[in-house]
Amino acid sequence: MPKTLISNGKNLDLSSPKVMGILNLTPDSFFDGGKHSSIDIQLKRVEQMLEEGASIIDLGAVSTRPGALKVSESEEMDRLFPSLESIRHYFPDVFLSIDTYHASVAEEAVKLGADMINDIYGGRYDEGMLETIARLNVPYIMMHMKGKPETMQHNPHYKDVIAEIAYFFQQQISKLRKMDFGQVLIDPGFGFGKTIDHNFEILRRLPEFQTLGCPVVIGLSRKSMIQKSLSVTVDEAGNGTTVLHTIALLKGAGILRTHDIKEAVQAINLVEIVSGGND
Repeated sequence: MPKTLISNGKNLDLSSPKVMGILNLTPDSFFDGGKHSSIDIQLKRVEQMLEEGASIIDLGAVSTRPGALKVSESEEMDRLFPSLESIRHYFPDVFLSIDTYHASVAEEAVKLGADMINDIYGGRYDEGMLETIARLNVPYIMMHMKGKPETMQHNPHYKDVIAEIAYFFQQQISKLRKMDFGQVLIDPGFGFGKTIDHNFEILRRLPEFQTLGCPVVIGLSRKSMIQKSLSVTVDEAGNGTTVLHTIALLKGAGILRTHDIKEAVQAINLVEIVSGGND
């Protein structure tokens, strides 16, 4: 399992868990859509997340909430690239991730200074993505999703949710290793083509993914599995998010992708103390 990610002359140490801060540039994302409508607001938010302890900033210009419709590559680029260029200019040392499933967007984003690609389809949507990633040689987060955002929550079914997700990862990782690419991270895709029961089974059995030899990225932040289980609104789901983050860390999560940076950093610090990693 890679303990250090290397990209554009930057090193990201994964010997201890890290926080990935979410910055949505979309008007319709489920929690913060439309909140970051100007570059000035985006820069202030990045500064805040870094001050609170984020190690990675993840930029997304396409909503992938359940029921979300696809956005053209040109519209995605129009939303993403001005923000990417500004953030890279003002924060030259930050590790920047781009949330995209288009190979062309990934390629241009890396040219503009992106350090990592986060693909919700795990290379399944764009047949050129895996080859592009291997050629660019930047870290790649491969997420599992059953179906597509428009329909993924329409009665998803698995015989064994862990086995099916692991098989998908094995197949995609094998393709990349044949291209001599090894900087792969995996995300089981909480809420992406899974019922609430599936989501909690994934969390319970999270250690089983360690056999794949890749750092595990967790995206639980304020999701409906928390809202529905606790009968709270998305704005009230922060505490539940921290509880599940703590459980995920105890089960081996390597990166927490979240809207709430300070709370996630505190969870990591306390779990490390309990685990003896921060005496």
